[in-house]
Amino acid sequence: MRIALYEPDIPQNTGTILRTCACLGIEAHIVEPAGFPVTDRAFRRAGLDYLDRVTILRHASFAEFEDWRARSGLSLVLMTTSADTSYLDHRYGDDQIVMVGRESAGVPETVHNAADVRLRIPIREGFRSLNIAVATAMVAGEALRQLNPLP
Repeated sequence: MRIALYEPDIPQNTGTILRTCACLGIEAHIVEPAGFPVTDRAFRRAGLDYLDRVTILRHASFAEFEDWRARSGLSLVLMTTSADTSYLDHRYGDDQIVMVGRESAGVPETVHNAADVRLRIPIREGFRSLNIAVATAMVAGEALRQLNPLP
């Protein structure tokens, strides 16, 4: 299981996602530039002492991430509010990486076009989106339930 954060811009959310990744044994990827220095105090505070126990790979740009992904043979699963398919209806696999967008702006069209699969979390009408850390945890939980890697 792998999670990619596209140019994250809220350090507390990033720290929370990385803490979730550490606890669940999920590899984390950060596609830069981030909207904050990854050594920011708030980022470390949200991640607590778990950040030393998570595998974090940093990519200097989306193009560099795409080169890595192609070499790794992974398909890109994009979480987006504009998708038609629910994250609960997708069959997750070891050959996939799930990407979440920026808290403030999602991802650009180039990332949408690069995605092999686009998924959404169904929410009530009149609401835009969930917190990115909450959404990531929901999707990670479903993927891990399907893949069954934990005791």
